[in-house]
Parts: sequence; C-alpha cells; structure tokens
Amino acid sequence: MKYETQHLEGEEVLAIARAAAVAARTAPKARGIDDILTLVLTGAEKDRLADEVLRIGEEKGIGIFVRDSKNLRGAGAVLLVGVRNKVREVPNCGYCGYPDCTANARAGGVCAMCVTDLGIAVGSAASVAADRRADTRVMFTIGKAALGMGLLPDAAAAFALPFTIAGKNPFFDRK
Repeated sequence: MKYETQHLEGEEVLAIARAAAVAARTAPKARGIDDILTLVLTGAEKDRLADEVLRIGEEKGIGIFVRDSKNLRGAGAVLLVGVRNKVREVPNCGYCGYPDCTANARAGGVCAMCVTDLGIAVGSAASVAADRRADTRVMFTIGKAALGMGLLPDAAAAFALPFTIAGKNPFFDRK
C-alpha cells in the first residue's frame, strides 16, 4: 500500500491538534480549578474563522490580523484555548491589581490566576507541536476573532495555535 505525503501530513496535523488539546486541558491549574476550554477547527469552520480574522484586520486597519488570517487559512487545523474568568479566592493575592477577589469581581476585572492558567495550557499545547515536529505559533489575533464569533462562549480570553507540517515553517519570517 502507498501512503502519499500530503495524506499522511493531513492526518498527522489533526492528530497533533487533538493531542495539543488534551495537553491544554490537563495542564496544571491554580487551586486545581479547571476553567480551560478547548476547540479544534478544520476545513470550512477553520476558514470561516480565517475570514473573521481578515475582516477585523481590514475593517480596523490592523495588518497583523490580515497576516495571521493568511497563516490560518494555510494551516491544516487550529486549536483554540480559552479560559473562563472566575476569581479563585486566593487570600491576599492582589496579582490582578485589585486589593482582593471581591473588588476584582465588582470591577469586572480578570483574575490573574485564570490568565496564568491559560498561559500554562497554551504552553503545554505548544510543547506537543514541538515534540511532534509540527509548525505552530501562538496567536492572540485568532483567539480574539474566535471570542467575537462566540466559538468559546464562556471564555474571557483565548489564544489560538494553528498547526501545519511543511518544509519551512510558514509562521515565521512573515512580513
């Protein structure tokens, strides 16, 4: 039996996105509270997200959104990693800039522990791509567009990791 490279690469990109989603979900979390959300998109759903990233870039005149929409369109899959914003009730923390969790919640602030958990989850997901020798890059632009589209309805913040397998990483040396 013959296996064409393009077919194998397409299968592997999805397998990597799945494994990265698992790594994000199982990453350590502050106080053991799991508020991480993940979603993998391919095909037409991924391309609709790329359209939204492009729309934002063109409408607001932000070139990095236009650039990243092209990167997303060329990717085989994208992992969205988001976090719910629920204060963790850590005594005397103040990392969010408010005196305590009650003040943060009243002001509509973002809990620093939630954002930290998001960063750890994204790092865990990116490590899977590195271990599997796939190309990826963490992109806030795609995460922002995904939030605007309601793809992660409970998320307060999100990042995206598009995945591809190529002879040259398309996510670097960009203009």
